[in-house]
Amino acid sequence: MNGAQAVVAALAREGVETIFGYPGGAIMPLYDALFEHPVRHVLVRHEAAAAFAASGYARTSGRVGVCCATSGPGATNLVTGLLDAMMDSVPVVAITGQVRSELMGTDGFQEADVCAITQPITKRNMIVANANDIARTIAEAFALARRGRPGPVLIDIPNDVLKAAVKDVTDPPVKPFAREGAGPRASDAAVSDAVARIRSARRPVAIIGGGVRAGSVDLYRMFTAMLGLPHAATINALGAAAPGDPSYLGMLGMHGLKAANKAVQRADLIVALGMRFDDRVTGKPDRFAREATVIHADIDATEFNKIIGADVSLHGDLRDTLRALIDELAQGHVPRFDDWAAEARLLGGPLPSDRVDGKVLSATDVLDRVFAALPPDAIVTTDVGQHQMWSAQRARPADPRKYATSAGLGAMGFGFPAAIGAQFAHPATPVFAVVGDGGFQMCLPELATLRRYNVPVKIVLIDNQNLGMVRQWQELFFSERYSATNLADNPDFAAIARAYGIDAYVLDSPAGADDVIARFVNSRGPALLHCACHPTENVWPMIPAGMTVDDLMEARA
Repeated sequence: MNGAQAVVAALAREGVETIFGYPGGAIMPLYDALFEHPVRHVLVRHEAAAAFAASGYARTSGRVGVCCATSGPGATNLVTGLLDAMMDSVPVVAITGQVRSELMGTDGFQEADVCAITQPITKRNMIVANANDIARTIAEAFALARRGRPGPVLIDIPNDVLKAAVKDVTDPPVKPFAREGAGPRASDAAVSDAVARIRSARRPVAIIGGGVRAGSVDLYRMFTAMLGLPHAATINALGAAAPGDPSYLGMLGMHGLKAANKAVQRADLIVALGMRFDDRVTGKPDRFAREATVIHADIDATEFNKIIGADVSLHGDLRDTLRALIDELAQGHVPRFDDWAAEARLLGGPLPSDRVDGKVLSATDVLDRVFAALPPDAIVTTDVGQHQMWSAQRARPADPRKYATSAGLGAMGFGFPAAIGAQFAHPATPVFAVVGDGGFQMCLPELATLRRYNVPVKIVLIDNQNLGMVRQWQELFFSERYSATNLADNPDFAAIARAYGIDAYVLDSPAGADDVIARFVNSRGPALLHCACHPTENVWPMIPAGMTVDDLMEARA
């Protein structure tokens, strides 16, 4: 076997069924090895979509997502998706072709030092200089992507190495840093300290983050139910709360629900679980939860005291930490916080809205109707912008694996290809992508991918003819100087979808909206719902950047 065949064999050993990619000169031997191989290659129409699709696959399945690209521009087009995976702790392995070994460093055709470029945005990257090292390197990459705090790993392979004969086809052991095994565990003393603080608290609030996706949902639900504990979620943890949980306060942060933000601000104890105190959650750190002591549990020790100081640090896998907290609580007095949870719920109220009565279609009304019509097992992905925040406020996923969005990076163009990746991971599950007219046009050619593979993704397009979130900030903070945000020249999206062979539905008024949405949701195969919405509807509530809930805005100034 040659190096390229060794790559495909190693991927098969890792259980890889699907790769998202785009061919080119340097990686051509790998595509020859993939020809008629059981490992399925999905041809996207831009390498950025390959990385986003791999991320959607990984976020919704828990398995490692795989993408590949050729050297130079192919590899650099993966960069945004790799950074997105790094920011949101998503296990992705990217394989890139590289120019021949003797050309490296000469500015050869389509050469880019992708390892140097991606060094700060991957858990690790590796260049393979010898075909005999391919099997070990790929095994290490997958182990690294999965273990500890998940994230992306890149493997760069020169063209001549892909073509070279592999002499040793046995699997050498992976390096110690990449071996699977027991990770760090929170100390007994730290667990006891945390439980003592929970027992003495009067107004505790738990905040769950994206770490819950790593198999901790059931334990988290058990922990909060055991205490009647009011709890809030970051955008990466939507779905962590049990459906109908009366103690759940919703998403917190810049566009979070008022009850969640106000309860955190009034808390005397914050139990932060698998979250990193992102600035969109904390606002101005020295004014965040000023009366609260903090228990912080995380797999990544570098997150402790980085933004918010921790009184108790629980360093370990969140599953082990939650199990230890539950066991320690069960050995003594188990406090109940039902009264405080009921009080916290009353801090909220209905979502404020800019909805326009009459014949004008409101984006928030459309999304309320769409989410009400979705099957309970549906997977939802979103792009980035106003629709992302409206969706986060309204969606009620049954599990964090049922909801995927570009949270930390906020990368426009993510939502649609991520939905394609999610659909390949879950062929029998309905998948819906909620996108805006700005981000959708960054990945619009992926309609061809949808059609080629007949992927039954349903696209909900919120078209307000604006880069809505930027326009909102310009309205509120830049004296209504609307610079480069008007998209009044948008194309006929339904006609474009139909040109690709995709069914399209048009919604341009509230009249008959439920009927159109029902036909769209229940349609067979891929489909687009084009919602022509009011152009100046804003996302409320809003905490301005760098401010706190004390500065919360519920309507335009």
